[in-house]
Amino acid sequence: MKNRTLGTRGLEVSALGLGCMGMSQSFGPRPPRDAMVTFLRAAVDRGVTLFDTAEVYGPFHNEELVGEALQPVRDDVVIATKFGFAFDENGTQTGVTSRPDAIRAAVDGSLRRLRTDAIDLLYQHRVDPDVPIEDVAGTVKELIEAGKVHHFGLSEAGVDTIRRAHAVQPVTALQSEYSLFWREPEDAILPALEELGIGFVPFSPLGRGFLTGKVTAATEFGEGDIRASLPRFEREALQANLALVDLITAVADRKGATVGQVALAWLLAQQPWVVPIPGTRRLERLDENLGATDLTLTDEDLAELDAASSSVQVHGDRYPEAMQRMIDR
Repeated sequence: MKNRTLGTRGLEVSALGLGCMGMSQSFGPRPPRDAMVTFLRAAVDRGVTLFDTAEVYGPFHNEELVGEALQPVRDDVVIATKFGFAFDENGTQTGVTSRPDAIRAAVDGSLRRLRTDAIDLLYQHRVDPDVPIEDVAGTVKELIEAGKVHHFGLSEAGVDTIRRAHAVQPVTALQSEYSLFWREPEDAILPALEELGIGFVPFSPLGRGFLTGKVTAATEFGEGDIRASLPRFEREALQANLALVDLITAVADRKGATVGQVALAWLLAQQPWVVPIPGTRRLERLDENLGATDLTLTDEDLAELDAASSSVQVHGDRYPEAMQRMIDR
């Protein structure tokens, strides 16, 4: 497995990380815990070193799973987790919060569930409009000074927020959606990250499965699958959006690769400080994804993919309206 460095803060990780959310929520029934522990350890054996989780995934179950699976190899991996949501007494997520006391409590809970003394990369999961980002960055800075956190990250933050946070505590990485299916970060986010020396971690780099070539206009999303509620995956939008997959397939066939491998290789070709975190819970899919790190796209391939992506207007918003409002731009 090739390695990459996220930004200029020296955080070295595998060129592809693993998004762990789907092991606990959002994509149908939760798989057996022991099967996912085995799967996570198999990912380590294959050279994956960056594992992405969050307290809200489950909630809490995902951090516990990741902590159990990675405890025997803790010194060999980088664990990223996130704070930023509020919960009621039953553990139900009730909104966003990044109050300093809430951040400290969240970190202590994450450390316990992850069975570790320090979090390698701590993201603010969503920007809290009621708490100045300077206060958030300052609190994380204190946690870094205390040894509980090593690196600071932001998720779904806009350029102004990134700059203000970075001035208080240097930001190592930004996590946001980015793929051939969603290229909005290219407009302002990526240039700012390059200027500031901040790494980029695209989540949903395969468009929540859309860019695997396995989703068709007839696909039915079962109970507990978040895609059933996403505007992009509504029947009419899905049918229109599949035109992009057809165009990528032409490149994949020529390269002897899968659609998903081409989509991931395209992301890897954008910048050396881009580290996608495709999520899966199947070993064969993990192996397919990792094959993207050995796929070389020529300038002609990249130009064809750029043209394909530009020629297809994506139908449907990323999220339902309530979730869309949580994105800071």
